[in-house]
Amino acid sequence: MKIGLYPGCSLNGSARDYNESVFALAKAFDIEFEQVPDWNCCGATAAHNMNKELSLALPARILAAAEKHGLADVVVPCAACYSRLAVTQHELLHDPVLRNRVSEIIGMEFKGTTNIMNVIQFVDKFIVDKLEPKIKKKFNYNVACYYGCLMVRPAKILKYDRPEDPQSMDNVMRKIGANALDWGYKVECCGAGLSVSKTDMVAKLSGKIIEDATYRGAEAIIVACPMCHSNLDMRRPSINKFWNNKFTVPVIYMTQAIGLAVGLTPKEIGLKRHFVAINLPEKKEEPVVEKKVKTKEVESA
Repeated sequence: MKIGLYPGCSLNGSARDYNESVFALAKAFDIEFEQVPDWNCCGATAAHNMNKELSLALPARILAAAEKHGLADVVVPCAACYSRLAVTQHELLHDPVLRNRVSEIIGMEFKGTTNIMNVIQFVDKFIVDKLEPKIKKKFNYNVACYYGCLMVRPAKILKYDRPEDPQSMDNVMRKIGANALDWGYKVECCGAGLSVSKTDMVAKLSGKIIEDATYRGAEAIIVACPMCHSNLDMRRPSINKFWNNKFTVPVIYMTQAIGLAVGLTPKEIGLKRHFVAINLPEKKEEPVVEKKVKTKEVESA
C-alpha cells in the first residue's frame, strides 16, 4: 500500500524523532509512503500574516504536485502544515477566480482533489483496525492527549472531531491500553511559532498545559505535532524557570506510543532524541484503573 506524505520542514529537521516513528509505524503495518515530489515549505506559520497570495500559493503548489503524481491521499504529520493545506484547499475551491490566479502563480493547475489527512486520521484509516493483534505490550499509562489549537480548528473548514473536546487521539490511546485522562488544556495554544521570538510567552502558555496534565496524574503527554512537541519538550528549562517548578512529565508522539505497544524499539521510533527523559515505569499487563481526578483551577502566571 502506497500513500502520499508531505513531511514539511520539521520532520526533516528538528523533528527527526517524529519522522522516524511515522515511517517505522507505517513499515510495521506494511504501508509505504511516497513523499510529494519536489515539495516546498507550506509557509506556516508566517506567510499568511504577510502576503495572502503567497500564503495560498505555497500550499497550493504542494497539493497540485500531489495531484499531478496521482497521490489521492496525502498524510501531513505537522498540525500547522495540515491546517495551512486544508485552509488553502477550502479557499481555492470556493473562489474560482482566486484558484485561477494561484494556478498561474505556481505554474500548475490546482484541482483540489487531494484527501488531506493529519496523522490521527491516518492512524484511524489505515492502522486502528489492524492494531489489536499486533499489540505486544499494552501502553497502560495515564496519558493526556494534547491536540493543540490547529488540529481541529477552524472547525467550519476542517470539520474534524469536536473542536473543544476532541476524542480521536484519546480513542487510539485507549486501543493500546492507555487511560486517556479528562483534562482542561487539550486544545489550548502552546505558543507554536513563537518558540524562538517569544520564549517567555511559550514558557507561560506551554507551562499551563504541562501543569494541568501533571496535576491530573498524566504519566505522559501525547502529541501529534512537531511544533507542539518542540514547545512542550525542548522548552522545558524555560517552562520550569518561568513556573518555578521542575516538571518531569515526558512528551511522546502518538506514533511513538503506538510503536512501543506493537514492539518497536526506542531507537526505531527516535525515543532517545527527546530533551525530557522518558522514564516510564514497568507495569503489569492489567487494565488501567481510572484515576480519581482532582479539580483545580490553574491560575494565570
